[in-house]
Amino acid sequence: MRLFSSHRGVSGLEAAIITIVIVIVAAALAFVVLNMGFSTTQKAKTTIVSSLSEASSALQVAGNVIGIGDTTLSNIRVVSIPIKVASGGDSVNLQNTTASIKYMSNSKEYDNIYSSALSGSAFSTYSNVTQAFTAANSNLAHFDNGNPVTSASAAPDNTKAIIYWSVRTNTNAILDQGEHANVAIAYRIEDKPSALDKIRVEVIVPTGAALTVERQIPTISTGVVNLG
Repeated sequence: MRLFSSHRGVSGLEAAIITIVIVIVAAALAFVVLNMGFSTTQKAKTTIVSSLSEASSALQVAGNVIGIGDTTLSNIRVVSIPIKVASGGDSVNLQNTTASIKYMSNSKEYDNIYSSALSGSAFSTYSNVTQAFTAANSNLAHFDNGNPVTSASAAPDNTKAIIYWSVRTNTNAILDQGEHANVAIAYRIEDKPSALDKIRVEVIVPTGAALTVERQIPTISTGVVNLG
């Protein structure tokens, strides 16, 4: 009697093993590709969010820009710009080691006129620019000639800016949501803008685009000039 043997069972088992291996390898490759896709998407999202943050200004003008006018000499002694954190924005560090203020007019240009954030002894608040420069006269070297708001001869030796708070919730030099500050520029005698002069102020901060404020000086007929 002749016996016959079959290898079909073994072949089927080998085929099954190969199929399982192929499925496992395909699943692993699919996971790697999917993970790389998630990683790329996250990096793209992070880049977009970061770009939007850098492109949008961290600050905004919070009211009318005011000039202190000298009707006798027909020029502006001081300009005050109210500022606050833009809606939905993060707090902004306004220390003079991290922020700067650029100034331009028809005939003058300065890369940085920022003197200091006005603190006094305990980072006080000031109800108007006159009070702020009175404090600056006592605490900051650039303003030791007197108060430029009340006296034409008390102009600083160089055009300089201070930042003071009118509303604040803490005692640091960081402008937070809900706080209000003012950029106040005191002009040296030779730099005082007059009628039809255009001024441009850029508040450059560590994050976000610079806040740019442009105004044209009108005819000066009053002591307080609303620049809009």
